[in-house]
Amino acid sequence: MGEPARVKPGLKGLSWLVALAETGHAKFWQGMFIQMLILGVFAMSYDLLLGYTGIISFGHAMFYGTGGYVLGLLIKHARWPLWEAMGAVIVVALLQSFVIGALSLRVRGVYLAMVTLAFAEFFYILAEATDFRQYTGADDGLHGIYPPPFLNPTEHRTNFYFFTLLFFAIMYAAARRLVNSPTGQVMIAIRENEERVAMLGYNPFIYKLIAIMASSLMAALAGALNALFNLGVTPSVLSVSTTIEVLAMTIVGGVGTLSGPVLGAAIVHLLGYWLNRLFGPSWMLFFGIAFVLIVVFLPYGIVGTWRARSFQWKEAWRRYLKYIKPA
Repeated sequence: MGEPARVKPGLKGLSWLVALAETGHAKFWQGMFIQMLILGVFAMSYDLLLGYTGIISFGHAMFYGTGGYVLGLLIKHARWPLWEAMGAVIVVALLQSFVIGALSLRVRGVYLAMVTLAFAEFFYILAEATDFRQYTGADDGLHGIYPPPFLNPTEHRTNFYFFTLLFFAIMYAAARRLVNSPTGQVMIAIRENEERVAMLGYNPFIYKLIAIMASSLMAALAGALNALFNLGVTPSVLSVSTTIEVLAMTIVGGVGTLSGPVLGAAIVHLLGYWLNRLFGPSWMLFFGIAFVLIVVFLPYGIVGTWRARSFQWKEAWRRYLKYIKPA
């Protein structure tokens, strides 16, 4: 009886997103929701690391940016079809994350964060290098990444909107399946106590590497879709500020919840948009204040705090019913 109650809100949300395509302001809101869905996948991918495995990475943007650049280079310069280029993004993401994960996972904690930051800076500098300007556009970025005509976000935004919605649904289902699987349970156990997991006979290195590869694949595909939507990609997507942004989304929504980072992505994106319109260049100051307030009053994020409070209320109600129950 409990399962349908959990599914209905999600179905209502999905039907609302579908109905959005028929509204009068469809094109504007479709663009906003396309970006929020892409960022939602990006935030979910980071949650697999931080929330479910306990890995702190300051270099997650390199996977997001690499996905966009690989897709752009293959479509613009090699003239690859979209689907073949997407396949190449998957292969490159898995290889990149395997190599970087195998090297960086030899250390833990803040040292791991610093190693991932160093790798991210390498790719950021590579994208900005003038030596490759004819291919990457250097600091101007790589532009002219055109999808097939039926997916052109300028002329057929509704098609692109539904394509992004389908992509998001697949990524969410895959991430949920992973965290609920035996592999996901070991990842959670590593987050809680890595030494105990090793004592039980599991190899934490392997499971952390799986987490990095899965999260990087999601991030790279999100980055590729972001490049398609914007018809280009710039070095800023590889910068540490992009990683900080996705970290903020994850914390605001709720670490270790999957749905929380999606909500966090929507809130951060919308809040940034409206604050920028209201306050102009100084909007980051007000965003920082809002972020501090959320962290102080919602220490587990929006979804995480709601779940914690709901559990406390249910327990209090159960104890109350037990207390008033006649002997």
